[in-house]
Amino acid sequence: MGEFEQAKPIIAEIKRRAPATQVIVTFFSPSGYENSLKYGLASIIAYIPFDSRANAERFVATVRPDAAIMVRYDVWPNHLWALRRHGVPVFIANATLRPSTVRDLPLLRQFHRAMYNALDGILTVSEADRSVFATYGLDHPMLAVMGDTRYDQVWRRSAEAKTRHLLPPAITQGRKVLILGSSWTADEEVLMPACETLRAEHPELLIILVPHEPTLGNLERIESGLPASLSVIRFSNLNDYAGESVILVDSVGILMPLYRYAHVAFVGGAFGAGIHNVLEPAAYGLPVLMGPRHQNSQEAVRLQQEGGAFSGATTEELLAHLRRLFGDEKARQAAGDVALALVRSNVGATDRFVATVEHYL
Repeated sequence: MGEFEQAKPIIAEIKRRAPATQVIVTFFSPSGYENSLKYGLASIIAYIPFDSRANAERFVATVRPDAAIMVRYDVWPNHLWALRRHGVPVFIANATLRPSTVRDLPLLRQFHRAMYNALDGILTVSEADRSVFATYGLDHPMLAVMGDTRYDQVWRRSAEAKTRHLLPPAITQGRKVLILGSSWTADEEVLMPACETLRAEHPELLIILVPHEPTLGNLERIESGLPASLSVIRFSNLNDYAGESVILVDSVGILMPLYRYAHVAFVGGAFGAGIHNVLEPAAYGLPVLMGPRHQNSQEAVRLQQEGGAFSGATTEELLAHLRRLFGDEKARQAAGDVALALVRSNVGATDRFVATVEHYL
């Protein structure tokens, strides 16, 4: 599903330039397939056959594509080699590759070199990614830095989201707003005590809590676990809003448009397996707070390096960041400007990619 979000701006631009182009979108995971069935720019949405030689050969012979685009990590060897046998040009969009001692073992290194050499174009996110691919001594594919189409997708979605008005002006007027996006239990356990202290120091603070899983059981867990000083109302009950300090979002698909109301954003996931999308709040010019395990996200690392994001491993560390951002308007605005500038400066990867592959279509 995440890879498809990166493919969407490419598909949209191809269709804009050549409306008659037919696009077949394939998924391996149910989450991607089931959440994308209503996507309007694809002629066919399907599962990709399991990656055996016979399946891949049959699939490519049936589809007979003019070009194939794989995204980021989704390189299926048998499909790749079947495309190669049929003379179909194949590209990786948003290609990224980190150095790996395991991948450099003799047999694995030979396998990966053969696989990458079967590609026609490896269009990478960064120069560092291009350099890692180059260490395999590839002689066939074009290696070029394209950038990351996720910036284009987030920029487009933020423009669309700004047209949606989800909160009545009376709720946010005169308030300072902190939004917790895609939070998990581990995030809330560390952050909510800091929110309680911050709310005592800033009575005008409004907290919008958007859990990653807004199931009934999870919503009830959050409500019962909130500090007593933080009153809460669910988003679906906002008609009865009476000044509660926490709005608990019990709907899906509205996090992006809610960022427009915030002054600071905390992005969840980095107290667990890894952080969620930090580009979405950055596209609104928001400073981003996060937990310690965010190294899986190049954007999060870069935001922190440039001063648009701040990490904390404890309640005290996060509280210190919150106090500074909500107590110093110049510091908050400067951090938000850095975040927005990072997104703006990276928009354009889609055009570069499509310009590279369009003559094959």
